[in-house]
This record gives sequence, C-alpha cells and structure tokens, in this order.
Amino acid sequence: MKLASMRYKDYIWPHNPRIYAISFQREMGAAKVPFGRYCLQDLGPGHRVMSGEGEFVGEDAYREFKKLATVFYDEGPGLLVHPVWQTSRAYFVELSLTQEPRADYVAYRFTFWEGYDGHDTGLAVSGGSAAGGGGSAAGTAAGERWYTVVKGDTLWDIARRQGMSLTALIALNPQIKNPNLILVGEKVRVA
Repeated sequence: MKLASMRYKDYIWPHNPRIYAISFQREMGAAKVPFGRYCLQDLGPGHRVMSGEGEFVGEDAYREFKKLATVFYDEGPGLLVHPVWQTSRAYFVELSLTQEPRADYVAYRFTFWEGYDGHDTGLAVSGGSAAGGGGSAAGTAAGERWYTVVKGDTLWDIARRQGMSLTALIALNPQIKNPNLILVGEKVRVA
C-alpha cells in the first residue's frame, strides 16, 4: 500500500520520513492530604508530540533540507497532514541534523507539537464562499446563514473565513457536541 506524502503548511516531503513516533500525554495534578496520602486530579489531555527521522537522498538532498528548514522558521501553527496520524494544527518545534550533511545525503530529525485546538478530521465544506473558503454559506429564516462543511474544513477555519471568533461560531451551533469533529455535508450556522 502506497501512503500519501506527509505535508506541513506548503511543504510536501518528496518521500515520507523513515521513522514516526507519537506520544499522548495527560496532565495530572497531585495534592497532598493528611496522613501521607495524596489526591490526583485529571486535568485532561495535554498536547500530542509527533516526531520522526528521515533522510533526503540525491543530488538535491541538502537543498531539500534547506527548504524544510525555511518552513521551520515560518512562525505560527500550520496544518500537519500525516499519512497515518490524524491531521492536526501543529507547531514545528524541532528540526535537527543527525549527521554531518553532504550534498547528496542529509539525515534529520523533526518534532511537532499539536496546537491546543486539536486534530482535524479531514472533513470539509463543498461549494464556493464569498469569504474565500471551500464551502458554501446559504441564508434561511430570519437572516440566518448556514455553511455546508466540505473536506478539509475545521470550525477554526470556518470562523476565520467568516470573520468571527471560534467561540462565537461554537455558541451559534449548540448542535455540534465536539468542536473537533465536523462532518462533510454538515450544516454550520455562521450568522
């Protein structure tokens, strides 16, 4: 089975990294109580850490590593599309060489941290939108406007394209129980 290429922001790996690792963390609080005991409090899931190792091989190997390094210096989170893991909004937090680079061979290591807004289901809105998105916004009763989710959409993206905060969009859509999970074809109220 051939896997899709790994992507981050506008960078597409020419071939997927050789090693992938992912760690899930849960934040816990501990409070001492009398008689040498303690009480644990589950503070919820922490960020996921996605890391791996790979090589660039061929006459343009070092040039390809420099392209990846340029993406590393681009600030802010980006969409990390991995051939196996869930798509997530992630920060590129580490890029390092694992050996002396050569023009025709570069071995590297990378790490991404998932942003607080979590993963993306890969679902999106179909049609066009005046706000520049992939889905469509349609009006209904009393001036309400609804957006149809297409592949690749997240609530964060929809809110940004509609010029509103994510909190406001979630408040307009109490029918959405999990803001990290929207389905293709689902209607999202945008006004």
